[in-house]
Amino acid sequence: MTRTSLIWIATLGSALLLGGAFAFQYFGGLIPCVLCLYQRWPHGVAILIGLLALRGRGAALPLLGMLALLMTAGIGFYHAGVELGWFAGLATCTVDTLQGISAGDLLNTDISVGKPVRCDAVPWAALGVSMAGWNAIISAALAVVWGLAARKA
Repeated sequence: MTRTSLIWIATLGSALLLGGAFAFQYFGGLIPCVLCLYQRWPHGVAILIGLLALRGRGAALPLLGMLALLMTAGIGFYHAGVELGWFAGLATCTVDTLQGISAGDLLNTDISVGKPVRCDAVPWAALGVSMAGWNAIISAALAVVWGLAARKA
């Protein structure tokens, strides 16, 4: 495979993962927790790096893309570990996300305020793996793709 095709695969992979997260949020009604949100940012960075890397040469940008994907894979692994009880979650993982919502809003049936989101709860899983777990697995694989692109520079 060429450097360009590897960069496209890695960039589109991040775009699909990020798009999937937004689809689950906006079409599936799954409100993201704090750790879910933290996992999104490196994908956005990787997409930007990918677009820049397609226009340039050298190994620096693919290595930065690899670093971004390793970062989100690490956060995803930690998040999956919190869900499985392996690690303690962040202090903000089990707080009431309804703060700032007035009592009147809670009693008003015309307003949808959502529900508290916990980092230690699995809102969706496939094949026994949560969304955070899938992010960790796929992001680690995409980090390898970025590494291969860096070697082709």
